[in-house]
Amino acid sequence: MEYRLTDFLPTTKKELELRGWDEVDVILFSGDAYVDHPSFGAAVIGRTLEAAGYRVAIVPQPDWHGDYRDFKKLGRPRLFFGIAPGCMDSMVNKYTANRRLRSEDAYSPDGRHDMRPEYPTIVYSKILKQLFPDVPVVLGGIEASLRRLTHYDYWQDKLQKCILCDAGADILIYGMGEKPMTELANQLAEGRPIREICDIPQTVFLSRKEEIPGGIRQDDIVLHSHEECLRNKRAQAENFRHIEEQSNMMHAQRLLQGVDGRFVVVNPPYPPMTTAELDASFDLPYTRQPHPKYKGKRIPAYDMIKHSVNIHRGCFGGCAFCTISAHQGKFISCRSKESILKEVKQVIQMPDFKGYLSDLGGPSANMYGMHGRNLNACEKCRRPSCIHPQICPNLDTNHQRLLDIYHAVDALPGIKRSFIGSGVRYDLLLYRSKDEEANRVAQQYTRELISRHVSGRLKVAPEHTSDRVLRLMRKPSFQQFYEFKRIFDRINREENLRQQIIPYFISSHPGCREEDMAELAVITKDLDFHLEQVQDFTPTPMTNATETWYTGYDPYTLEEVFSAKSPREKLAQRQYFFWYKPEERRHIEQSLRRIGRPDLINKLYRRKK
Repeated sequence: MEYRLTDFLPTTKKELELRGWDEVDVILFSGDAYVDHPSFGAAVIGRTLEAAGYRVAIVPQPDWHGDYRDFKKLGRPRLFFGIAPGCMDSMVNKYTANRRLRSEDAYSPDGRHDMRPEYPTIVYSKILKQLFPDVPVVLGGIEASLRRLTHYDYWQDKLQKCILCDAGADILIYGMGEKPMTELANQLAEGRPIREICDIPQTVFLSRKEEIPGGIRQDDIVLHSHEECLRNKRAQAENFRHIEEQSNMMHAQRLLQGVDGRFVVVNPPYPPMTTAELDASFDLPYTRQPHPKYKGKRIPAYDMIKHSVNIHRGCFGGCAFCTISAHQGKFISCRSKESILKEVKQVIQMPDFKGYLSDLGGPSANMYGMHGRNLNACEKCRRPSCIHPQICPNLDTNHQRLLDIYHAVDALPGIKRSFIGSGVRYDLLLYRSKDEEANRVAQQYTRELISRHVSGRLKVAPEHTSDRVLRLMRKPSFQQFYEFKRIFDRINREENLRQQIIPYFISSHPGCREEDMAELAVITKDLDFHLEQVQDFTPTPMTNATETWYTGYDPYTLEEVFSAKSPREKLAQRQYFFWYKPEERRHIEQSLRRIGRPDLINKLYRRKK
């Protein structure tokens, strides 16, 4: 289908004129290229505000050098500037775990890596405050969300304050922003000054102690101040436990943290979105296309997801190294079958669609429809994960609703196959609950997944082989991977398929020592894997693993934990992923002798008789 310029949110003065607008209510500055699709945050917020009756424009990837003409070109908005720094954290997007510049930015036209600054939240905000000091600036997106309180920044190797302090903005929205952003726009439209808006859930603002709304209340959690965390790493670890728990509670408490003589005030989040609310967000009139200005250019991230459909939000895995719980939370919000089918039908109509849906998934593909049986218990729960250290007996793990979605999608004319490209939690498939029907459906789901929804390679994430390291990662024992692989291989034989299982692993995670990586190499060799999906642990803001890595303490037990930190230590761990490469053998043999494990040399390099 051909779209006109007016089918997109305007990005230039000319596009405003095409709509007959002489003013806009909100201007969003995006660190990503503008793709009008529900997987791209700026488009979601723009379309949400548009549906609420506001005139919204997007300025994607403004030039932050020189005369700032991109920041001036649309003039002054009636209500506020919003900053959407990008779908990925800008520093993860820009640098590898070794702090080397990446060769490609997946969210920029033709993958160009010079289209956004480091920390666009701070850069864009400072420019806008310089040009339009009296216009409110609102921060959102993953970058601001994960930096809403004192956090460790790996790229600067130091603790940083709440990003509001450095950006000079007026208010920050964390998490998925549709509800708080709409409420903020409504209050500003009613004429309420931005400095008086302090009652919206899921917002963060700075306040003097005497001006904190309602004062410091008995049920507020007052964290160690930023200055105390600079002095005492243990204080930072203690803070994080509160931050993570309150991010994942039905009825969270307000968080306060002292910094620079003021307080950062973090209001509790909104309740998880209902199915009707989530449907309303996904059913907005997206074109599902990059803006016409990118014609003839490739946007790698869009190419990856254009034939995929997201069916839910949230993840209750609580993996120690993952940021999803800090941003989307652990409670699952599901779209209705009708909304999902409506979007799949839109994909079918795309001119380059050949009948293969690349992904029908979510943060964890097989959590759709899952929740606590007794919601009263969920309302009091403080666990960051519903499945670690064991699967909660209150969790309804029935996969039937998800199977119904698969069957309905596969029955649509125009669909040849639907694949599951998102990660699958095999511990949920292996779990045996007291509900025999749920157990039967889990077996049916496993067979259908493997026989119908794998495009030759199924991605799973055991992450490590050491149970001690896996406990710190909040991942299940590696014995469960063995069990799942046996099932995978058996079903492949029975269905006469030749599919591969592709496991993901991480080196240098807190608690992981060189010996653990050497044993990982031997175990995965015995499983006949030549690993390819591997990564060196990258400390990203607001994860349990990052706080452990920086402080040296587990935030929940306050026990000391070793982490490999120097480039030399990290490289020593990473080399074991590639034991099969001839150029690595000499280094690995030397390392195994150095750590007192020469016995593993024969296991890795024994000659075949």
